[in-house]
Amino acid sequence: MASAEKEKRVFDLLKQLEIPYTLHNHPPVYTVEQAEKHWTQIRGAHCKNLFLRNKKGNRHYLVILEAVKAADLKSLRHKLGEDRLSFASPERMKRYLDLEPGSVSPFGLMNDHENKVQVIIDKNLKNAKEVNFHPNVNTATLGISFSDFEKFLAWTKNPVRYLPFS
Repeated sequence: MASAEKEKRVFDLLKQLEIPYTLHNHPPVYTVEQAEKHWTQIRGAHCKNLFLRNKKGNRHYLVILEAVKAADLKSLRHKLGEDRLSFASPERMKRYLDLEPGSVSPFGLMNDHENKVQVIIDKNLKNAKEVNFHPNVNTATLGISFSDFEKFLAWTKNPVRYLPFS
């Protein structure tokens, strides 16, 4: 699916769910460091999204936390009761979320029709009025209220857990 179509599907779903958003277009970014250059005028919490798998590859996690925080995978694996966590391959990302590396976003959950991906959210994000994510492409940042983000997550029906990240 072309990037423009992936992005349009996000906008169409948000319209269907009556979720207002703010869109900020920018050049392609592949890392938080690259994206920071374009965030100066964007309010709200800036998030990073990690697509992980367990050792056996039979469980997948989308970890969402503030961009300024580090994801301690060793600590996280203990909290999740896993032997090991690692980054999922681009092939797994494509299969479960229909996304490419550099554009990982919770909006990819709209493509997880079997709800195989577990969502792990930094519980401090609950304090954010707005959160920002890619709209399934890395050439834009989309801001929505945190309550609307939870509305979107409820629509996906994926399991969601809130955990502390330091």
